[in-house]
Order: sequence, then structure tokens, then C-alpha cells
Amino acid sequence: MSKLQGKVAVVTGASKGIGAAIAKSLAQAGAAVVVNYSTSKAGAEKVVAAITQAGGKAVAVQGDVAKVEGAQSIIDAAIQKFGRLDVLVNNSGVYEFGPVEAITPEHFHKQFDTNVLGLLLTTQAAVKHLPKGGSIINIGSLVSRGTPAASAVYTGTKGAVDAITGVLSQELGPKGIRVNALSPGMVETEGAHSAGFIGSDFEREHVKSVPLGRIGQPDDIADAAVFLASDDARWISGQVIYAAGGAR
Repeated sequence: MSKLQGKVAVVTGASKGIGAAIAKSLAQAGAAVVVNYSTSKAGAEKVVAAITQAGGKAVAVQGDVAKVEGAQSIIDAAIQKFGRLDVLVNNSGVYEFGPVEAITPEHFHKQFDTNVLGLLLTTQAAVKHLPKGGSIINIGSLVSRGTPAASAVYTGTKGAVDAITGVLSQELGPKGIRVNALSPGMVETEGAHSAGFIGSDFEREHVKSVPLGRIGQPDDIADAAVFLASDDARWISGQVIYAAGGAR
């Protein structure tokens, strides 16, 4: 039997990249999946089509996690469409880099509103439905440990994700709900390509620091997410798990 047979999962920001890979892998493991998107309807529908063509169940749902009504509508869709919720993957995230002199309130709020407030609002909406044995997976980043220059705001958001993960594991543990952070290193995604990371000197220098000798692929992260969502990880909570090929 598939690890997640009969389960229902919500993946925020799942129209591309790591989120899309996680949604597909959860479905392959047997879960029905709500594929959330903010603006890329076509991308989300492409992910849903891939899942359904492989025999899985999925639906694309629009919603801005940084707004109360948006976060609530995503969770409501899972209940209305599939009748329950077992797994929440807080993957929605944005990033912008720049030196401290370039930080503006707009730069700050754009990232914190999605990466941190969005995680909290979606979790708040989800906890009313998650059963004992439920799993929340927050997508963090290696930057919270590596703290690269010119990333104060983005790294700050991911440091907050790490801390919030610990807090929520304490709050929700008595309800039997596990909360973990899954923190990738550099991964080859559409966003990494459009940002100019792939094929750059930055990528080449990063690979030198990776003991396994390469950057990650979305499936490297997705497979770890399936593990954390499943009962195989039943005794793991409050952890930040780095999926970064050994990079530190």
C-alpha cells in the first residue's frame, strides 16, 4: 500500500519548482493533493494534469497565503473537495537579495508577509482540521545556517521559519500533530534559472562546498517531504532537516 493512501495534503506555492515536485510526489505516494497557487494558474493546472494523468487526485486552488481569507480558502478547498486534511506543506516563498543599504519596508514586508505570516495564517486555518498523526512541513532554507551576505531579509524569514517550527511542535505535539522544517540548499528550479544562479560562478562556488558534489533537484526535496508526511516519520517533530547534500 502507498505510504499516504487515503490522506489529503495541501501544498502552498505548488505551481512550479520544489512545491510542484512535492505535490507530485505526495500524490504518487497516494495522497489527494490541493495544489495552491497565487498567480500562476496555468502552472498549477499543469501540475494537476500530471498528477491526474498518473492516476492520482489533485485540484488547483488559488489563494494568497499572506491574507487571512486567502489562507482560509486554501484549507476550505481541501475539506470541501476531499473531506479531510492530513498534511500541510508550507512551501510558498519569495526572495529578493540586496545589501543592508538597499532594504526598504516594501522589500521587508514582501518577503516576511509571504514567508512568515503566510506560514502562520495557513497553519492557523489548518490546525482545526488536522487529526492526530497529522504532519506540517515548513520549507526553510540552508541560508538560515549559512547566512550569506546581501540576504538579511530573506535569511531572516527562514530563521523565523526554523524558530516557528520549534514553537509549533511544542504547541501541537499534545494534539498528535508533528511539525518539522525541511531546508534545501541550492536547487535547480525555474526560479533559480530566472535568477541567474544556474550556470553561474555562484553555483560553481557553491558546488565546491557540497560534499555530495552537486546542487539539488526538486525530487531530492520532494522525496524527503514524503518521508516527513508519512508514518515513517511518526517520532520526528520539531526538527530542521537540511536537504543540501552535506553543505553547511
